[in-house]
Order: sequence, then structure tokens, then C-alpha cells
Amino acid sequence: MMNLDRMIAVRNNKTVYRDGDKALKVFDKNYSKADVLNEALNQARVEETGLHIPKILEVTMTDGKWTIVSEYIKGKTLAQLMEENPDKKDEYLNLFVDLQLSMHEKVCPGLNKLKDKMNRKISETDLSATIRYDLHTRLEGMPKHNKVCHGDFNPSNIIITDDGVPYILDWSHATQGNASADAARTYLLFWLNGDIDGAKQYLNLFCEKSNTAKQYVQKWMPIVAASQTVKGNEQEREFLHSWIDVVDYE
Repeated sequence: MMNLDRMIAVRNNKTVYRDGDKALKVFDKNYSKADVLNEALNQARVEETGLHIPKILEVTMTDGKWTIVSEYIKGKTLAQLMEENPDKKDEYLNLFVDLQLSMHEKVCPGLNKLKDKMNRKISETDLSATIRYDLHTRLEGMPKHNKVCHGDFNPSNIIITDDGVPYILDWSHATQGNASADAARTYLLFWLNGDIDGAKQYLNLFCEKSNTAKQYVQKWMPIVAASQTVKGNEQEREFLHSWIDVVDYE
């Protein structure tokens, strides 16, 4: 019998519980079965790259709800550590970027392609046909890569164990593709979190350490912002819309 006493996190449509050395992510009854199984498959595939991530133990039903059971990683999130030790923020941001770059060094041929996902998301937006066309065209023009991309890489998805090993959590958005798209997403996540200084610092560090032109990451921003407007609350959508360039026509 599973013990669902200890709630760790409540997110949209899912709740994470701890049961001893296991973490149980329980999805709402109306959550798409295909999405649950895709997330489990993503995580299983990424496990094979050798990155430090919680291993999947089983996918099961709890009270009629789909549940992914994985290892419970004991420690503090990088977001918690940044909050508790503001004087160490630079050090933590460096670690954060190094971790993202070590992930981008991996390849995982089974993952969905980032470009396919972005194209699908742009098609689902309520943007005008003109802007959608422009975004699809921009996306098509971006270089094709096959690096492991997290898709939601932010300090609350990194856990540092008591002996200092960083683990990357939450692989529901993982794809293979262009690392700069992943960086653009992280930059926007800092913004959405209200940490504008952190966003700038992050982008500087990412570009410096990966030898990437800042303009190149910025070219991804409208594409990534558009693909994110499909979900998110009104305020977030408004903010993301401000990143989507309005196309001028004669």
C-alpha cells in the first residue's frame, strides 16, 4: 500500500508525494494518459545518458489516477539555496549553467524533436495567421541540432543532495534539439519569476561558457515565447506576447 502522507509539491494538474525513498507524482484524473506515459518514457530515455536524474521505478494507478513512481532525491533545490544564501547567488548560477551545458553535451536519439514540438505549439496558439507564418518560417531557418534539451530548466528543478551531487528533475518537457532554444526558455523563466537581474546574469554566463552569441539566443526568444503561450495564466501570456515580434507589412 502506498503511503501518500507527505506532500512535497503541488503543481498544475499534479501532486508529488514522498513515500520513504520513493517520490510519487500523481496526475489529476483528467490528465492525458499519453502525456503521462510520454513523460515516463522521456525520463527513462534520459536515464540512459548517464545524467544524474531520479530513476523511474514504475508507472501505476493510485485511486484511479496515473502515477509515476521514481527515486526520492533528498536535498534542497537550487532555488531554495539561492534564497537562503543570497551572497552565493553567483556561485549557484555558475553551477546552474555548468549543469545545463553538461546536459547539452548528451544526445538521446529517442526523444521527440524540439522543432516538431515548437511547430505544433505555434500552430495551437491564438496568434494571427500572419504572425504564426512568420514564426514557423523563423523556426525553419534555425540550425538543427540534437542535444538533450530540458524545456523547463530552472533552479527549482535542480536538487543538490546533502553530499553535493546535483540532480535534474522533471523531464516532462524534454526534447532533442538546439541548446540555445533551451537557454531562451530558461531566460524567460527567470523573467516570469520576477528575477530580471538573474535572467541577465544567466544569459551572460550561458553565452560566455558556451561561446554562443547573445543575439543567437535572442533569435529564439519569440519562437519559445509563442510556444509557451498555449498554457500559462493570463499574466504570463501577456508577458510572453510582449516577446513575440509583431511583423510589419507594407
